[in-house]
Amino acid sequence: MSQAVPQQPRVFASLDELRAAVGEQMGWTEWLEIDQKRIDQFAEATGDHQWIHIDPERAASGPFGTTIAHGYLTLSLIPSLTPRLFRVEGVKMGVNYGVNKVRFPAPVPVGSRLRATAVVDEITEVGGGVQLVTKVTIEREGGDKPVCVAETVARFYL
Repeated sequence: MSQAVPQQPRVFASLDELRAAVGEQMGWTEWLEIDQKRIDQFAEATGDHQWIHIDPERAASGPFGTTIAHGYLTLSLIPSLTPRLFRVEGVKMGVNYGVNKVRFPAPVPVGSRLRATAVVDEITEVGGGVQLVTKVTIEREGGDKPVCVAETVARFYL
């Protein structure tokens, strides 16, 4: 995977600046460690108590040799990671509108360090603002495939 270093978030002072960034990669976030406590808290919050996530003894003899993070835990990191990559100023409000497509090409073993990058894919006009489609890729340090690739949708209102 990439050897890029984290940077300060890119600041778009206007929607026109954001429109001009279609196709651009926004750099990389800093690394974030995924520990068992985070996995257990996610299991508790979602009710997903599958052994592969929360039972280190049983998971040790499973296919990954350890517990792994829930795919949806990895996906749920996106709202905290993307503001570390870019932000849009000059808007009244931004909201998560959904996800067009999500894939989890590789597992996230406990103790993994993750980071994200994003590419501005598409911007379209919506009533009173714009809809932004961003391809977010989360990678694991030392991994050869991304752990999550998601096409996220946000709306920014003027």
